[in-house]
Amino acid sequence: MAVALPKDLRQDASLAKRRHAELCRQKRVFNARNRIIGGDTEAWDVQVHDQKIKEATEKARHETFAAEMKQNDKVMCILENRIKRDRKNLCRAISDFRQSFQKPETRREFDLSDPLALKKDLPARQSDNDIRNTISGMQKFMGEDLNFHERKKFQEEQNREWSLQQQREWKNACAERKCAEALSTETRLQFDETAKHLQKLESTTRKAVCASVKDFNERQAIESVERKKQEKKQEQEDNLAEITNLLRGDLLSENPQQAASSFGPHRVVPDRWKGMTQEQLEQIRLVQKQQVQEKLRLQEEKHQRDLDWDRRRIQGARATLLFERQQRQQQRNLRKALDSSNLTLAKEQHLQKKYMNEVYTNQPTGDYFTQFNTGSR
Repeated sequence: MAVALPKDLRQDASLAKRRHAELCRQKRVFNARNRIIGGDTEAWDVQVHDQKIKEATEKARHETFAAEMKQNDKVMCILENRIKRDRKNLCRAISDFRQSFQKPETRREFDLSDPLALKKDLPARQSDNDIRNTISGMQKFMGEDLNFHERKKFQEEQNREWSLQQQREWKNACAERKCAEALSTETRLQFDETAKHLQKLESTTRKAVCASVKDFNERQAIESVERKKQEKKQEQEDNLAEITNLLRGDLLSENPQQAASSFGPHRVVPDRWKGMTQEQLEQIRLVQKQQVQEKLRLQEEKHQRDLDWDRRRIQGARATLLFERQQRQQQRNLRKALDSSNLTLAKEQHLQKKYMNEVYTNQPTGDYFTQFNTGSR
């Protein structure tokens, strides 16, 4: 193993010092801006870099907004053209239908508003066989159906026209009904899906509420059983004490005045009291009924309050679900716009690089640039 001598260490330190000085001199000499102008070029470079990043970010944001606005304008133009085309087709269909099936001549009341009615009108009487001759005119009598064949032929032709018209109307009605049924079926399916999802959420919430209520009821039942046991035990002890007091005292006496207390007319001596009167019992029963009604009213109010809270939770869940769907849709739209912008920039950069490779055919190598500024002297 080689041992470093103090002389070698001094030479290495001197050589490293000279190398460091040379590097510092090259940095000062080769940096013409710092040598001539002076200033904190590193801070300037950082500021220029930050400004370029800011400008690039702002440019990308503006381009994203412009692409989104362009896409929205394109969608609006397509929708406007579609609405105009549908309105034009509807107006054309209505006009064709009116010209084909709603002519003034085919109306039953056309003879009332016919502008050529006077010109088309016949004289009051043309011949003895005129169908306009009434019975009171004494021109035609019962049983003389002179125009039977013409009338029958006209009636058959009229029945045929009416039958064809009814068939056309029936076909159109069938087509419209089928279209309406298809639209109704699609709408009903959408409503069913939404209702199924809401019902599932409601069922989950109801199950959780029922489970919590069941646990609460079980705890209440256990507490109630324990409390009843304690009350029964206490009641048995009280009854035993009361029986003992009755046996040892003069409560069995028939004189009600012995239970009167010296503290007032409303006070009694418990060990000599014979019991309450009928009026006092009725008053107690009335108070108990009022307490039962009050308890039922409080239970009904609590039930209504629980239903209100459940309905509010369901409405909040629905609003949150709709808001999350809207947020996801907006994120997808923004991502699509950003991908389209990135694809356009990539194509432009590829075309620019291809153009530069075609223009600058004689590209310099790295050795050409390494021969400059290799020394400071």
